[in-house]
Amino acid sequence: MFKKILTIGMAAAMSVGLLSGTARAELKDELREPYFESFKGKTVAFLPIAMGIDLTEGWAAAMQAAADKHGFEFIVRDPNWSTNAGTQALTSLIAEQPDIIVVHNPDVQSYARLLKKAENANINVIQVNMKSSYSTNLYVGVDWVEIGEVGAQEIVRICGEGSGKSGKVAIIQGVLTGAGSIYQIEGIMNVLNQHPEIKVVANQAADWDATKAKAITQTVLQQHPDLCAVYGFWDVMTLGAGAAVEEAGKLDEITVLTNGGGSQMACDNVKSGVFDKVWSYDVPGQSRDIVDMIKIIFQSDMKPGDMRAALYTPLKEINQNTYDSGICWSLEK
Repeated sequence: MFKKILTIGMAAAMSVGLLSGTARAELKDELREPYFESFKGKTVAFLPIAMGIDLTEGWAAAMQAAADKHGFEFIVRDPNWSTNAGTQALTSLIAEQPDIIVVHNPDVQSYARLLKKAENANINVIQVNMKSSYSTNLYVGVDWVEIGEVGAQEIVRICGEGSGKSGKVAIIQGVLTGAGSIYQIEGIMNVLNQHPEIKVVANQAADWDATKAKAITQTVLQQHPDLCAVYGFWDVMTLGAGAAVEEAGKLDEITVLTNGGGSQMACDNVKSGVFDKVWSYDVPGQSRDIVDMIKIIFQSDMKPGDMRAALYTPLKEINQNTYDSGICWSLEK
C-alpha cells in the first residue's frame, strides 16, 4: 500500500513539475525587450558648468556607464566655467537635436530663454542641482532652501544663546545669481532672522573659488578674531576658508560648516578637522536619479511640458562619527 501511495505521489510531482516547466517556458518578461529597444538611436547631451570637479565628473561617469550598457549616445559639452561658452554650447545642442539635454545652470537667468527654446524644439531637459528661473520637465538635485536651514540651525546650536560664544558668523556664498546661493541664503535667513543673537559679520561671494574664499576669511579673521563660525556654500570652495582658519591656528575655536557632493575629500577634511560638518547631497544618489529619469523619458515617450517635477536629494551629514563609515565616494571606488 505504501509503495502504491509513493508511486502515485511521485507521478503527481512529476506532472506538476512538467506543467511548471511548461509554464516557465511560456512565461516572458514583456517589459524587457521594449525597455532595451527604447534606448536605440537616442542621444543624451550633458552641459555642466565645468568638468573636472567632483559633482560633474560623478554625474557624467554614471550617464556614460548607462549609455555603454543601454546603447544610447552620450556627449559632453564643457564650457569650463564660461557662461558665454555655455550659452553657445546650448545653442549648438538645440540645433543638433539630442533627445535629452542634462543641464547644470551657472545661474538662474543665463540659460532660461534657451531652455524654453529647447523644449519648443521637442527636446526634454533635465536640470541638475542648479535650477534656472525657467522650469523644465524635471529637476534632480538638492533642496537649497532645506540645506540652508539645516546649516543655520547648526550655527544657532553652536554660536547661539547659551553657547558662551560671540555669535559672529561669516557666510561665504558662491555666485550670487546661482540657485545654490539664492535659495540657500533664503534658507539660512529663514532661521537666523529668528535668532538676533547671531551676528552675520560677513556675507560675501567667492564665486565657487577656494582662493577667493580664503582671502575673504583671512580678512574677516583680522576684523573679528572672536569669530564663532564660517559657513561656506560648497565644500570645494570652503577648503580655502578652512585653510585660512587653520593657518590662523583657530580650528579648535572656529567651526567650519559646508556642503557638497559627498566625495572622499569631504570625509578627509572632516577627519583632519578642517571641516566640522559637511552636508552631502550624495552625487551617487543624484546620478542614479538622473539616469532613472533618462530611462523613464525614453520608455514613456515623455514630451517637453508634460510635467514639472523635482526629485530633491536626501541629505547625509558627514561628521566625526560618520566620515569613516563609507558615506563618501570617489570615482575610483
